[in-house]
Amino acid sequence: MFIAIKDLELRDVRFQVDVPAGEIDYSSEITQISALHATGSAHLLSRSLGEVRIEGNLKVTVNAPCDRCLESATVAVEKRFDLVYMPSETGNGAREDEVDEAAVEVGYYDGAGLALNDVLREVVLLALPMQLICAEACKGICPECGQNLNQGECDCEPQPIDDRWSKLREFRAGSTARN
Repeated sequence: MFIAIKDLELRDVRFQVDVPAGEIDYSSEITQISALHATGSAHLLSRSLGEVRIEGNLKVTVNAPCDRCLESATVAVEKRFDLVYMPSETGNGAREDEVDEAAVEVGYYDGAGLALNDVLREVVLLALPMQLICAEACKGICPECGQNLNQGECDCEPQPIDDRWSKLREFRAGSTARN
């Protein structure tokens, strides 16, 4: 769906879309495994400046490699969003050090409007947790042999502990004992 500025000049645009899996390209590692359901509206904030406000809700399930064990991790994303977009010509005249703090949270668009799928892609990527894991109890992989520790233990010997900081630990333990 394309949200045209000309349409927004006449009236607010409401949307209710179901984007099938595979239609939005998130990244090489993240795949959408359910339909993305989004509802919301878009309207002009200022006709002369072309500022567009898009707000709504989305719901989708994505799949990505677990950051601990590299097995498949499924993440359900449910997000309320409220975004402001300005024409890209607005930001091009200012030098980088002249951009005010509020502009950091503003997106920019080129041309006659915005592609809704691009907006939804951005919302999903920003809603994902910093670390994607398959389960809270995930043990990860052995740093020596690469064995998935969720499937079984490996025969690797643990690496010796780096003892360079032992004096500092002893000092800290001694100072807390005196208090």
